[in-house]
Amino acid sequence: MDKNKRKLLSGLGLITAGAALIPVTSAGAAALSPSSDNARKGISGKRFAMVIDLRKCVGCQACTVGCAIENQAPLGQFRTTVKQYQVTLDQTTPTQVKAFMLPRLCNHCADAPCIPVCPVQATYQREDGIVMVDNQRCVGCAYCVQACPYDARFINQETLTADKCTFCAHRLEVGLLPACVETCVGGARVIGDLNNPDSEINKILKDNASDIKVLKPEQKTAPHVFYIGMSDEFTSHIQGKAAIHSLKGEIQ
Repeated sequence: MDKNKRKLLSGLGLITAGAALIPVTSAGAAALSPSSDNARKGISGKRFAMVIDLRKCVGCQACTVGCAIENQAPLGQFRTTVKQYQVTLDQTTPTQVKAFMLPRLCNHCADAPCIPVCPVQATYQREDGIVMVDNQRCVGCAYCVQACPYDARFINQETLTADKCTFCAHRLEVGLLPACVETCVGGARVIGDLNNPDSEINKILKDNASDIKVLKPEQKTAPHVFYIGMSDEFTSHIQGKAAIHSLKGEIQ
């Protein structure tokens, strides 16, 4: 564990359940992608996805803090966070509740509804499956924000363009883990290449096949963020609903 990581983790004892609102000084949100054709291709031959094991998530918000530091989103805006819910264990005794932690981020869908609604092709999907936003093209119309059924996008208050999780593509390209994965104290987040049959993520998906779920499967977006240990009640009833619906191929 390197010095910077130890320094970050050593301060996590001060983080509370409301840590998603801690002040983070923004030095200007980093551009999600340049306009070059090579940058749009991504890492050829790979298909990135993430597994989140909810049995290991303690709601510490280390992932939220790590992402905020790495990507410098404006104060109060986040590419990933951990939503917290209170679940009633027994309807006859409503005072008996249990906390449920649900990390949220862009799902990097195989059939992403945010892509066809973009009028300037600023939102696109790389060959490795990562959905990106080209800030040099984006006009801030927010169509993609409204089209996302996972409430995973926002208009950056500083750049006035669409912003979202990118799986820290800039880190993956140089062999590093996304900030949220690296800072997760419980090891709840795992990212990997689905095209590699020997990858850790494929092993996890195979070993937990009966317990793998995705958010809002009825949207048929083929999300590539998979959850272990999530109750069926949460798959379709979490906050986030697409305000724009498009037919694939209808909007160019």
